[in-house]
Amino acid sequence: MTHIASATRPVVELECKGIVMKQFSVLCSLAVLVSTGCKKSEDGAVHKKPTEGSSAASATESIELSISCGSVGKDYDVCKEGVEAWSKKTGHQAKVVSSPTSTSEKLAVAQQLLGAGASDIDVFSVDVIWPGILGSFLLDLKPYAKGAENEHFPALIANGTIDGKLVAMPWFIDAGLLYYRKDLLDKYHAQVPTTWAQLTETARTIQDAERKAGQKDLQGFVFQGKAYEGLTCNALEWIASYGGGTIVERDGKVSIDNPRAVAALDLAGSWFGTITPIGALNFEEEEARGVFQSGNAVFMRNWPYAWAMAQDPGSQIKDKVGVAALPRGDGDATRPAATLGGWELAVSKFSAHPAEAADLVMYLTSAAEQKRRAISGGYHPTLPSLYSDKDVLAASPFFANLADTFKSAVRRPSTVTGSKYNQVSSAFWNAVHGVLAKQKSAKDALAELATNIERLKGPKW
Repeated sequence: MTHIASATRPVVELECKGIVMKQFSVLCSLAVLVSTGCKKSEDGAVHKKPTEGSSAASATESIELSISCGSVGKDYDVCKEGVEAWSKKTGHQAKVVSSPTSTSEKLAVAQQLLGAGASDIDVFSVDVIWPGILGSFLLDLKPYAKGAENEHFPALIANGTIDGKLVAMPWFIDAGLLYYRKDLLDKYHAQVPTTWAQLTETARTIQDAERKAGQKDLQGFVFQGKAYEGLTCNALEWIASYGGGTIVERDGKVSIDNPRAVAALDLAGSWFGTITPIGALNFEEEEARGVFQSGNAVFMRNWPYAWAMAQDPGSQIKDKVGVAALPRGDGDATRPAATLGGWELAVSKFSAHPAEAADLVMYLTSAAEQKRRAISGGYHPTLPSLYSDKDVLAASPFFANLADTFKSAVRRPSTVTGSKYNQVSSAFWNAVHGVLAKQKSAKDALAELATNIERLKGPKW
């Protein structure tokens, strides 16, 4: 259970299945961000762009910024290390504020703060699907980037560009991955599954055998099953891998009500109570990782950050984990599908120190800092050049095999649905959750979902 933070403790600790996670429960009116409450920018307008020769590093007076980092895995700590390095370099200070682990809750917090014109947070970490939602509240970073944006994957720069303005700089890229216990697959002479049907059978075989041998808590497969954006990512992977489309296609057509999508959800619904615990209906990333890293799951779907956590010296599964592409569906027109994810950094247009905040963003998204994050935290860089860096590959050898995963990753329909994406995704994850909880059949749930999304669409997106 998450408790409301007091004025003197803006970051609370949440204990879930043995994992202690730093979570910033709610900001401003939802809870207390800072003891003085939310501060609104005095002019409420975008501040002046830098003039030639001006920069945060050359400022004569030290200022203090606030940056909202993530709270999943090593997010908070690795971000804080980078911020502290920037502070040492520039002489400025930056307060690192943790945020909710749920992406849906984090978006709601950002919308409330930015919508109120609050200046408490200067730099926000934003999901790749948010620029279209938050763009009007964010600073154009192109004058500060000075061409650095050209070093990143072009698709990510395009993703962060709204109406010609670069409102977000790529920080790290994500795609769903399959983690598996190498030792258990070797023990039972099993191959890494390439289809969801194979995963289902292999997970059941190993789980049942290990339980008979005394490991009563072993689960076959864990993932993000809670009704939130993480479930949208998982379910989109299942459906796209079956050739069932991407909910809403690039031409705006609502495609979710089709037999392939139904087949994918029918299979996923069969996992609960067999190879997946009922409790996974409330799992986010960290709950799934906690079960897997404690040695109690054969397979796990998660993001790349989980690799570094699994390889920690104190990890119970250190050197016992393999990583592979997610499986594909059965039948024709199927393929492995991983949802494209990742995070970017953006500056609030209400920041009292826009030049310094932009300088912090450029530092944190630079090649040197992304290399450090890749080595120490397992974060996938947004700069293609780092995927051939020998130091990065020495720390995470499997990086070299994931280029195709990123290139073929499935995009959520955030661009085509624009400002309505959050409503579309919410309708989708709730419909899927109902199927997994056995409240509705996949056929009925998707038919109803398609009607609801068409209603959201109206005459056009």
